[in-house]
Amino acid sequence: MRSQQAGDVVAFVLPGNVDDVTEPSGGNTYDRRMCESLPGVGLPVLQVAVRGSWPEPGPTGRARLARALAALPDHTTVLVDGLVACGVPDVVVPHARRLRLGVLVHLPLADETGLDPVHAAELDACERATLRAVRQVVATSPTAARALVRRHRLAPSTVEVVEPGVDLAPLASGTDGVSRLLCVAAVTPRKGQDVLVEALAKLRDLPLTVDFVGSLTRAPEYVDELRWSVRRLGLGDRVTFSGPKAGAELDAAYDGADLVLLPSHAETYGMVVTEALARGIPVVASDVGGVSDALGRSADGTAPGLLVPSGDAGALAAALRRWATDAGLRRDLRTAALDRGNALEEWDGAARRLTEVVARWRSVPIKVA
Repeated sequence: MRSQQAGDVVAFVLPGNVDDVTEPSGGNTYDRRMCESLPGVGLPVLQVAVRGSWPEPGPTGRARLARALAALPDHTTVLVDGLVACGVPDVVVPHARRLRLGVLVHLPLADETGLDPVHAAELDACERATLRAVRQVVATSPTAARALVRRHRLAPSTVEVVEPGVDLAPLASGTDGVSRLLCVAAVTPRKGQDVLVEALAKLRDLPLTVDFVGSLTRAPEYVDELRWSVRRLGLGDRVTFSGPKAGAELDAAYDGADLVLLPSHAETYGMVVTEALARGIPVVASDVGGVSDALGRSADGTAPGLLVPSGDAGALAAALRRWATDAGLRRDLRTAALDRGNALEEWDGAARRLTEVVARWRSVPIKVA
């Protein structure tokens, strides 16, 4: 920060594990890729990674965040990842009068699966206090932006949308065009892998297999239960737990996929969807949050995938049966996926849009109390 004026830089406050590619997440990927891309479109970044058990850190994590914010000069433009900011309004809000604060919301805190109602309400209240105090909120999909405005009664003018970018990728080779299913997501209750296993058990007459690619350590009890269900249902030869992959390994997993699945209970966007479409792979996903924004449509209005109600194993099984038995549907979905993939914006385009948002909110004068 010493080599540049506060007005020339955006300080991006991130979770401490943002660079851990061995345990990837959509939020961390978004943050990391924006930090890499923003300087190239004219917005220098000061990356401030703060370690803590976000969104509910202990005293040490809270103190780290307080010190990090206090160290920033008055008038600095600051974008804080919502996982860091939204659970600790008492730490963040006092800086809202001297810093140009914005918050990037990847997923509302109370939408995490498995929270009891009281805990969820507490997190929701903390998030509301934070988002109402800052001058800008950035959401990752139009659907998520509208939901935040309604949920926290925010002024629509304070909520902007910057969807994730995507990397160009070669078209996936697939296997036989039908049977190889891929689910790229941390194996956690929110991602709904148990629903997919239940759906697969209803399709024993079809040669479908699924590879779960994603962290196996974030919810170990859930993983154990899922493995037990796979054994109990006799699906051991049809379900693979490959763990997290990145780089060439992840590319290879996509290249061998005929269909990508995202059976989540909550998503604000679903970057896995666009990663699949960039490779011409159709998608079957839960119709939650901004997934429909990510899926989009081809130029002729055809959807490049199928959306089903979240948590409904029967509906998911029915969609997979249609996929496996209707060659015409598969052909139409692949054509639409290719068309939609060609229209997706790369990360430098997403960074340009975030730069425009930052320029608008930093242009408003600020008065230090």
